[in-house]
Amino acid sequence: MPVNAAPGELSRLYFCPDFYTAPTACLRHPDEPVLNPTFPHRLVIASRESRLAMWQAQHVRDRLLALYPQCDVQILGMTTRGDQILDRTLSKVGGKGLFVKELEVSMEQGRADLAVHSLKDVPMELPPGFALAAVLEREDPRDAFVSNDYDSLASLPDGSVVGTSSLRRQALIAARFPALVIKPLRGNLDTRLGKLDRGEYAAIILAAAGLKRLGVPQRIRDFIAPELSLPAPGQGAMAIEIHSARADLQQWLVPLNHLASAQAVIAERTVSKVFGGSCQIPLAAFATIAGDAMRLRAMVATPDGRRVATADVIGSAAEPEALGALVALRLNEQDAESILAVCKAEAAALDDRVE
Repeated sequence: MPVNAAPGELSRLYFCPDFYTAPTACLRHPDEPVLNPTFPHRLVIASRESRLAMWQAQHVRDRLLALYPQCDVQILGMTTRGDQILDRTLSKVGGKGLFVKELEVSMEQGRADLAVHSLKDVPMELPPGFALAAVLEREDPRDAFVSNDYDSLASLPDGSVVGTSSLRRQALIAARFPALVIKPLRGNLDTRLGKLDRGEYAAIILAAAGLKRLGVPQRIRDFIAPELSLPAPGQGAMAIEIHSARADLQQWLVPLNHLASAQAVIAERTVSKVFGGSCQIPLAAFATIAGDAMRLRAMVATPDGRRVATADVIGSAAEPEALGALVALRLNEQDAESILAVCKAEAAALDDRVE
């Protein structure tokens, strides 16, 4: 597939065509070095400066050094607007792009060659000139219940305050536990855990992947099964973004690609893209693969959890976009568009009150 594919084609969601033409190349062992004199002598990875983001960048650096030991790989840490604005939810201040814009600027200016992201923070449609070059093997995609005093959502007393700024999690909690009080929770992982430890919340809901990557899985009191809290599109996956003109670099990143993880997140992100991929939408999508088959489950809901549309479809793992489009169609057959219209109207009304 050409680099400059039209919007809506696979490369707009995921750039690397080798997943379909040479999947074995995508699964090269990470410790198998590749010695080639044409590989750049120096690479710079752009990353947010949070502890989790730097862990992810360091992980990619280690993988690259194992493959290309002759290359000098540096990390350029920076603070994004999404890191700076902590008193409002993302849906009110610009959405997921706030976490990636500064990193993309560093690539445009030639200060960095690639950027490492948590895929769930990456907008569904990348700006012109940028593409995802690799999706690494996915970590645990589940939501995690974190509390110092309680073992699960079901054990919380009525009126307990639960922290999350995810509309998806808010809708799922409100539907099952309407007596709980849900309040916004912003900041990096350490900041969120600190707010819990200071007693601002009885419990908080976080992505299990981040807690595991930072070596604090003991903070997890309960893993919330996907059947009860369907994950966000791309949750638990790391992605590498590059400038589209860097076809040479994309080729060298192929060994970092993980076929099954990429296929799954393509399907999930396709569902989100159909509905606009906005932070104002409580939307979940989660794909699992068994052999050649992919199961894709998705949900859209109002923030109060009272109106919900769900879909559960099995299709070909080799055609993730087609399956994602089919699941979106199934959601629309349950009036998903009107549910999302309610979400957008509520968000607009809240913005008017704030202003």
